Amino acid sequence: MRKIVINGGKPLSGQVAVSGAKNSVVALIPAIILADDIVTLDGVPAISDVDSLIEIMEIMGAKVKRDGETLEIDPRGVENKPMPYGKINSLRASYYFYGSLLGRFGEAVVGLPGGCDLGPRPIDLHLKAFEAMGAKVSYEGDNMRLSTGGKAVHGTQIFFDTVTVGATINTMIAAAKAEGRTIIENAAREPEIIDVATLLNNMGAHIRGAGTDIITIEGVKTLHGTRHQVIPDRIEAGSYIAMAAAVGEGIKVTNVLYEHLESFIAKLDEMGVRMTVEEDAIFVEKQEKLKAVSIKTAPYPGFATDLQQPLTPLLLKAEGRATITDTIYEKRVNHVPEMARMGANISTVGGRIVYEGPNDLTGAPVKATDLRAGAALVTAGLMAKGRTEITNIEFILRGYSNIIEKLKALGADIELIEE
Repeated sequence: MRKIVINGGKPLSGQVAVSGAKNSVVALIPAIILADDIVTLDGVPAISDVDSLIEIMEIMGAKVKRDGETLEIDPRGVENKPMPYGKINSLRASYYFYGSLLGRFGEAVVGLPGGCDLGPRPIDLHLKAFEAMGAKVSYEGDNMRLSTGGKAVHGTQIFFDTVTVGATINTMIAAAKAEGRTIIENAAREPEIIDVATLLNNMGAHIRGAGTDIITIEGVKTLHGTRHQVIPDRIEAGSYIAMAAAVGEGIKVTNVLYEHLESFIAKLDEMGVRMTVEEDAIFVEKQEKLKAVSIKTAPYPGFATDLQQPLTPLLLKAEGRATITDTIYEKRVNHVPEMARMGANISTVGGRIVYEGPNDLTGAPVKATDLRAGAALVTAGLMAKGRTEITNIEFILRGYSNIIEKLKALGADIELIEE
C-alpha cells in the first residue's frame, strides 16, 4: 500500500509550475491513432493516466518514445484489436478510443470505461452520436463493439441533449476522417476541446467553431504527423492557487492561462484573496481575513466541477456560513466526511455541501475517494496541525504531475511512503 504523509502547519513559499492539462492529453493521445505519421506532444504531464494510455497504445502496435515532458508517437503500426480490459477499466478517458478507432478502422472493440466514482456518467450521448454517423453498437462480455460494417463513418448533424465534454471531443475525433460534414450543436466549450481541435487541425483536419456551442467538421481522407504543445492544466493551476492562498506566504504559480480560470478567480476575489495576475502567472500573497462564499458549479465558462473540491479547504478558512452545490456530479461530496474527520465544520444537506468557518484542522488518517477529493485532502493536510496520512493515493497520482516534488520545493513536509 502507498500513502502520502504530511506534517502540516508549515507555511509555504516559492514558485510552482503548472504541468500540461490532464483532461487534454487523455484525449490527444487516442486522437493520434488517426494520423498517418509521427505526432509529437510537448508538455505531457507525468501522471499515471498517461502511463496507462502509453501502455495501451503500445499493445495496439504504436511506437512510443518518451523524454521528460515530450512524447513521440508513431501510430502507423496500430492494429484494430480489443484493448486490455484492466487498463481500460481504470481509465475514464478510455472512451476516446471509440472515436479514434471508428475514424481509422470503422470499428472499435473497447472495454467499458472506469475512472473516479462520481455518480452516473453515462456514455449514451457518445453512442447516440456514433449511431447517427452510421455505427452499430453491440456488447461482447465486458467489451462494447462499434462497427460501420467496413465503411467510413459519415457526416451528420448531431444535437446533444445536455452539454458534454467527453461526447463533444469523441464525436469531433470520429468526424475528422468521416465522409462529409458533421455539425455538433449544443457542444461543450471547454479549453480542452479547443486543444484537441487544434491538434487535429495541425494534422490536417478541417474543424471550425471549437470553443463555441456549434462545431463544424469537414471530413478529410488523411491526417499527417505534427508537433503540438499541450495547454496548461487549468484544474492543477486552480488547485495550486487555492493551496497557495490557504498555506502560502507568497507563492507564484506559473504556466497559467488566466482566461481559462476567470470564474474561479472571480470567486477568490469575492472571498478577498489577495493576488497579482501576470501574463502567464499568478502571484498569491499571504492571506489574512477571508469571507465565506457560495459555489455553484456549471459547464464552462462557469465554475468548474473539478475545482470545487480543491477549493474546499480554503473555504474552510473563511469567516461565515455558505454552501457548495455541484450541478454536474451528484457524488462529488465524498471529501466532506474526510474533512469533518480533520475537525472541519462541514456536512452535506440535501445534496449540497454546507460549511461554516473559520476552522482549525487537525491531522488525521483520511482516504482519497476520487482525484479532486485527493487534491483537497493534500491541501487540508498542509493546513492541519499534526500528521495527516492519505490512503487511496492512486487517484491523486492519476492527475497531479510530480505533486510530491513540487510541494517539497515550496517547503512542505510531505512524503510518499510504500508499505
